[in-house]
Amino acid sequence: MQNVMITGIAGGFGKPTALALLEKGYQVAGCVRGREGKNAETVGMLEAAGAQIVEMDVTDTASTERGIAEAIKHLGGLDVLFNNAGIGSYGIQELMSPEDMARVFDVNVMGVQRVMRAALPHMRAQGRGTVLYTSSLIGRIATPFYGTYSASKWALEAIVECYRTELSGFGIESCIIEPGAMPTAFFDGMVAPTEPEREVEYGEFAAVPAMSAAGLAQMLDATPDQRPERIAEAVVALLEKPFGHKPFRTVVDHTGVGPQIEHYNDVLHDVTRNIMTGFGIEDMLRLNA
Repeated sequence: MQNVMITGIAGGFGKPTALALLEKGYQVAGCVRGREGKNAETVGMLEAAGAQIVEMDVTDTASTERGIAEAIKHLGGLDVLFNNAGIGSYGIQELMSPEDMARVFDVNVMGVQRVMRAALPHMRAQGRGTVLYTSSLIGRIATPFYGTYSASKWALEAIVECYRTELSGFGIESCIIEPGAMPTAFFDGMVAPTEPEREVEYGEFAAVPAMSAAGLAQMLDATPDQRPERIAEAVVALLEKPFGHKPFRTVVDHTGVGPQIEHYNDVLHDVTRNIMTGFGIEDMLRLNA
């Protein structure tokens, strides 16, 4: 059975995915920034279920390199890498300081790059591998108050488009998972702007983000199928598909938005293939359905 490494394994998507894969017989390792505090209970439960846990901070290059090497050692190899670690942000875009934005990008974009640079030499050497990425529906469209987060996921999508083509010749397939909003602790740790002096200049509009967030919470309460276990199901389904025939993008959403994003993805898929064909390099798309 395959060896899987999951970044952000203690998070809202990482934990159910790890448990689902362990139940299917996969060997699973995952990273957390620290074993203690809020992660202690989850780490204990995952280890009891059979997961190998390493401490790793994706915002630190040395930590990432050590963590990936330790995970590969524990697993005895690496067949599947799930880039799942992420951080959210929410608030009026002007109020996001450059430092706020950098913090989000450091995890969601540069963090993925650090992980890839640590793991890819191993995958290229073995000549085969599967890399999954957690993106978002708002990594395809932008909605108010999520500008910084959306920008980070848009950037992730662009990077993965390049990895998809550049790694195909080395036998490494790429798959993006695009969830809609789901009720996880992700919302509790979002980066929010803290500039009250500038916020007051927005007048009554400054209250709109909180109202919008409350509306989203109500919508999620009314949509019980919109839950993190759906991501675990999507990952298991992807890994059960034949190598080289997995879809590049998988939308996971039960709010009604998903089909519209799927249509957008289908159009982009055709545009991308037509452009690559025009350049005579369509073979670089060979590892995805």
